[in-house]
Amino acid sequence: MTEPEFNATGVRIERSRRSLTRAGQVKIQDGRLELLTSYGREIDSAPVNSVQASKPWFSTRDRARARVNGNRYVLTLGGAGAASESGGAAAVNRFLEVVRSAHGSTTKH
Repeated sequence: MTEPEFNATGVRIERSRRSLTRAGQVKIQDGRLELLTSYGREIDSAPVNSVQASKPWFSTRDRARARVNGNRYVLTLGGAGAASESGGAAAVNRFLEVVRSAHGSTTKH
């Protein structure tokens, strides 16, 4: 499979309240999730079926949480590249859908 299942650019990626990049990329391709900086350097990656992802209930709709290789990340998918807040929320929902489908589950957690 050459086409990415999910690809978002302009993503703010944070770990432990520290911003790693403000214009990064989240890519899911060939069963692997990659978090990349704005320059394309890999921050972290893992098989998508080992990644845990959720939506924080206390935050804005354009954010998702992901645990990759034991590291917790906050992904803001409604960055400068998103047209509106609903665009960020749609990207979060699509991201969660792809991760959950890799686990064989379509229910919300």
